[in-house]
Amino acid sequence: MSSEQREGSQETTTTTVEGNGTIGGNNSHSAVAATLRATSTMASCQRLRLNPNNEHRPDTYEDLQLDFPNSVYSSLEKYLPPNMLVSNRDEKIKFMTDIMLRHLPHGERSRAQRHRDYRQKIISNYQPLHRELYTLVPTVCFVPSFLKAINESTEESFRNIISEPSPGVFVFDMLQPSFCEMMLSEIDNFERWVGETKFRIMRPNTMNKYGAVLDDFGLDTMLDKLMEGFIRPISKLFFSDVGGASLDSHHGFVVEYGKDRDVDLGFHVDDSEVTLNVCLGNQFVGGELFFRGTRCEKHVNTATKADLTFDYDHIPGQAVLHRGRHRHGARATTSGHRVNMLLWCRSSVFRELKTHQKEFSSWCGECFCEKRDEKVRSIDALRKKLFKARHTQA
Repeated sequence: MSSEQREGSQETTTTTVEGNGTIGGNNSHSAVAATLRATSTMASCQRLRLNPNNEHRPDTYEDLQLDFPNSVYSSLEKYLPPNMLVSNRDEKIKFMTDIMLRHLPHGERSRAQRHRDYRQKIISNYQPLHRELYTLVPTVCFVPSFLKAINESTEESFRNIISEPSPGVFVFDMLQPSFCEMMLSEIDNFERWVGETKFRIMRPNTMNKYGAVLDDFGLDTMLDKLMEGFIRPISKLFFSDVGGASLDSHHGFVVEYGKDRDVDLGFHVDDSEVTLNVCLGNQFVGGELFFRGTRCEKHVNTATKADLTFDYDHIPGQAVLHRGRHRHGARATTSGHRVNMLLWCRSSVFRELKTHQKEFSSWCGECFCEKRDEKVRSIDALRKKLFKARHTQA
């Protein structure tokens, strides 16, 4: 559902169908970023490789306090141009930091620093109910069929557990019922703490009055592991055209729907390359996800074709995985209480390469149709030209 949202996290704004969103990262950045950017102007003129150098062993960045998550630097390093790969670690950090800073909306840096302080205040005061949630334990979290597929990590193993009821929408059983229950009780515990302390928290977006950002109260490390070890292998297979193999940052949150909560969510796209949406529970009626085809920025408001229309009924523990640019929304939850966990997965590599290349819309249904129609017109024009030439010769 949350995936169904026109969500702008506290750190980013979702790209909506109306086109009033922005694309940006959701990580914290310190004032050092400005210095790094200034000192790396020459290096930043260079472009990343189109494909990773998988033979290169990245430096480790875990011992440093950097402006972006350490894992982002390790992931991005494989895409550095050859001359940068042989540079020292400090030079590589400057180069990569400059690249990532380009994707911050205007004024985002100071806002990100304030958000870092906000998170630290929560983590320093909130006492978790289920500490085991904060370190991802696969056997506790996932159903056996999902774990088996991940361990084998082959196309066959994934297709054995994943269905594709509509183009680009992948559905599979993922979370253990006990894990869903722990997540629900942890969220309830957090909400009680918020009420008791009267701490003013930021919701997942400006449209939802209910729900919470999981990263803000300490679950960011767990969600990083979820993305890197369990979502990225699947995305590498099914979403390689939008950076599925290079996912390196995320925004994780839950949303709540029901009669005494938010009711529905409008038609929109997400600020992500790949979105994971998992229903945690409870008892509810309605709330179906509706999908209307994947579109690039140019075609986000175009009409929906009948063969791209699909409605999905939520089942607790079952995951839906789709491109962030896949247009979708949530119908009204007419009774009960529904909670969904969302993970927006992003690729700094894809976003950087996108700024240098025009052809990044092979996944856009409307672009595909335009190219197909153009090809038909070209063939038809050539056929007419040849026919006219033959008729003239005769």
